[in-house]
Amino acid sequence: MEQLILKNITAGYPGKSNIISGINAGPFKPGVITALVGPNAAGKSTLLRSMAGLLKAQGEMQWNQKNILHLSLREKAALISYMPQYLPQDIELNAIESLISALKASSFDQISVRLPEARKKAFDVLEQMDLVELAMEPLNQLSGGQRQMISLAQAIIREPAILLLDEPTSALDLQHQVAVMQLVKEYAAKGKIVMMVLHDINLATRWSDELLVLHKGKIAAHGKPNEILNASLLASVYNVNAIVETLQSGQIQVHVESLIK
Repeated sequence: MEQLILKNITAGYPGKSNIISGINAGPFKPGVITALVGPNAAGKSTLLRSMAGLLKAQGEMQWNQKNILHLSLREKAALISYMPQYLPQDIELNAIESLISALKASSFDQISVRLPEARKKAFDVLEQMDLVELAMEPLNQLSGGQRQMISLAQAIIREPAILLLDEPTSALDLQHQVAVMQLVKEYAAKGKIVMMVLHDINLATRWSDELLVLHKGKIAAHGKPNEILNASLLASVYNVNAIVETLQSGQIQVHVESLIK
């Protein structure tokens, strides 16, 4: 079985000290959704961006006996898809054009991606996400939530083995949060690895199979929500007094009562 393993990943931004250091985690297996959680500046987005090849990182990101960090950007694009927290607002492409461009970017041979087939696949993804009415709309005229949905469509159309999502629900209302999470769940069920940054820990426990808790650039805990979440962990990572409750459904619910003074 193909799986993803992180070994001693260290990364940061030019001219600044490292944000994450010595990250060892995994194996992350196909069909499993892992939520990266933790306080602001814990290193969640930095880890995701370094995995996507958008930040230079040291260490090993092993997949099928290869270190992904050594692959070219084109090779990474065929294997990994990354959804940023925000799409740039000055993109003049319409939604369908942006999906076709994303599909071509993931192909080693862009010429082999025929426009009629690419257009059909793009419309199929929009229909799956109930976004067909946005197909011809320019991205720079969409709302923040609509752009976020199109950004997810761009990531999924590539059908990557590893899907990385940075705050995929941050600009969405409750209805669309559930729609996105259901879509992500269905995508993982196809045998794909999904890793996503979430700030809402209850959203993370509801929709993910595992949590990777980051704190000050290090891993504080990694495992199933019901195995790792407790009041002590939340106190040390978030500096809050909290109660961790197991519901009848088996889901974990976190209730924050106060800050620790």
